[in-house]
Amino acid sequence: MAEQAVHVPAGEVSLDGDLDLPDGARGIVLFAHGSGSSRLRPRNRHVARLLNEAGLATLLVDLLTPEEEAFDARTARLRFDIDLLAERLVEVTDWLGDRAETRGLRRGYFGASTGAAAALVAAAARPQVVHALVSRGGRPDLAGPALPLVRAPTLLIVGGEDVAVIELNRRALAQLRTEADLAIVPGATHLFEEPGALDEVARLARQWFERHLIATRTRGAA
Repeated sequence: MAEQAVHVPAGEVSLDGDLDLPDGARGIVLFAHGSGSSRLRPRNRHVARLLNEAGLATLLVDLLTPEEEAFDARTARLRFDIDLLAERLVEVTDWLGDRAETRGLRRGYFGASTGAAAALVAAAARPQVVHALVSRGGRPDLAGPALPLVRAPTLLIVGGEDVAVIELNRRALAQLRTEADLAIVPGATHLFEEPGALDEVARLARQWFERHLIATRTRGAA
C-alpha cells in the first residue's frame, strides 16, 4: 500500500488530499477536518493508519485551499462555514464515485470538530451513497436541520472530560432518525491527547465501519 497525493476538483478550486488504498480494500473512509486542522495533523492520520490495517481505504482531504486556510487562521470564519465545507465534501464524495479504483467501494465519513457537522450535512445530501459516519469530538449540532435527514448509521465519539461537547452531542443524537449511538471515552479531553485515548477512538471507529461498511456489503453480496 502506498499513499497517493491527489488533487480533487471542487468548483473553482482544487483540494489537496492523501489517498491510501490497501490491497483488497473493502470500503473507503473520507476524513473531514475542521476548526483549523488539516490532513497533515497526526490525530486523524493515526486513526486512518489503523483503519488501513483493517482493510479500509482512507482519503484525508483539506476542504479549504492553502489560501483559504491562511484566511481562516486569521479570522476563524471559514471553519464554521458548514455549508461550504459540506458542499466540498459532497464534491469529493462524487469524485470518489467517478474514479475507477474507488468507485466500487462503499463510502463512509470520519468527521472531527466542525468537520463532523459538514459530514452530517453531506451525508444527508447523499443518502444513497454514504453508508456510515463517525464523529470524533464533533459539533454535530452545527448540522442543524440536516440531522433528521441523515440515513447513514452514525457514531458520535466524545471525550469524557469534554463536558460541554457531550451535551451538544446528546442533543444532536436525539434529532437523528437513523441508527446512532454516543460513545464516551473516559478521561479523554476534546483532542483525545491522553495516553490510549486516540487508540480507543480508532477501535470504536473501526468496529463501526466494519459493521456498516464491510459486514453490510458482505451480506448484500451473499
